[in-house]
Amino acid sequence: MTVTVINDMETETVFQRDNQLVSSEDILRAMALGKGIALSRCTVSGEFDINRFFAKGSDFNTSALMVRRQGCKITLTFPRAITFNSCIFEDNVCFSSPWESDVQIKAVFGQDVSFNSSIFSGQVRFSRAVFKSLAGFDGCRFERITTFRGTEFHDRAMFRTALFNGYGLFNASVFFKEGRFSNTCFSKSGNFTDVRFKGHTDFSGVYSKSKSVPVYESVRFGRQRFGEDVTFWRFIKQSCQDAGLYREAGEAFYSEMCAHLCRQLHGPNYIELSPLKKFGRMIKGVRLLPELIFGRFLFGYGERPVRVLVASMIIITVCAVFYSFVPGSLSGREGQFLVADMSFLDSLYFSVTTFTTLGFGDVFPSQGHSLARVVAMFEAISGACLTALFVVCLAKRFSRG
Repeated sequence: MTVTVINDMETETVFQRDNQLVSSEDILRAMALGKGIALSRCTVSGEFDINRFFAKGSDFNTSALMVRRQGCKITLTFPRAITFNSCIFEDNVCFSSPWESDVQIKAVFGQDVSFNSSIFSGQVRFSRAVFKSLAGFDGCRFERITTFRGTEFHDRAMFRTALFNGYGLFNASVFFKEGRFSNTCFSKSGNFTDVRFKGHTDFSGVYSKSKSVPVYESVRFGRQRFGEDVTFWRFIKQSCQDAGLYREAGEAFYSEMCAHLCRQLHGPNYIELSPLKKFGRMIKGVRLLPELIFGRFLFGYGERPVRVLVASMIIITVCAVFYSFVPGSLSGREGQFLVADMSFLDSLYFSVTTFTTLGFGDVFPSQGHSLARVVAMFEAISGACLTALFVVCLAKRFSRG
């Protein structure tokens, strides 16, 4: 009589453990068999590295997984949900190729992936991974360098209240639906170069313990016109201020205020509104027109003093052209006689003195020319306002720190 011994790991469809010490090899074997993972409050010993699937002499059976090879690129798809809630990883966690390897491994997660409230004692690598569903890292603690370079998050990417004690690298990643980092701490620094946030973005309450500034060149927001980037720029502004980089903080402040204006204009859930409600919200947004014209385009929220100078030169030149080409608009005194024939230089001289509110009185609008007087009044008021704006811009920029 033949006795058949059945391995429990081979019969279960989900590798499930609770409050146990589990070796990384047991988990990897379960994943290689295409099983779901459900661990809670467990301690994972040993290096958790999917590169062991393809190492020489490896005895892992990956026939249940979707493995596609194309030259030096390997795409590995995990079809089931993976859950590590409140777990402790004692060593590195690698779902991508080693730093120096020529072979590129892309891990594709077909179902929800959750590492909520877990502690990663070693390095964490998810470079070029693809999360088709939820990517949950809420409340996680990353003790060493963590990289999500080139990672695609097709659904919700949740990093709320996470703690990055090492560097957090997200460069060239894409967040298609949601990217939420609220109340997360980057103890050293983060890298968001070339990151694309195509959906909802939330960086409210994000802070840095050190005086390092995240790298954020070429970061893009697909919902920028709805003000989705306001919390990101607020985080960058605060980090720059803490590091004493006041010029960069000013640029981040300008981007934050522009995003805040867009959020005020459209309001929350603008895309889901009916066309009639969208039109009504746009009508209400007319009240923001002064801030749009003067605050953003002209004043630049105090960060664009050159715009004030350019606007001043335009007004002075346009008014001078008007005075010069409209016959009889100006008169002047030459000794005891009035002179009405003015050159362009005389018109420019009058325009400058009117704009700067000097008013020497040697050149003035003709008595019977009402339009010239109206233009002169407009120029004087514009000059007083723009001069005050320019002084405020300079004071704001040079009084930082």
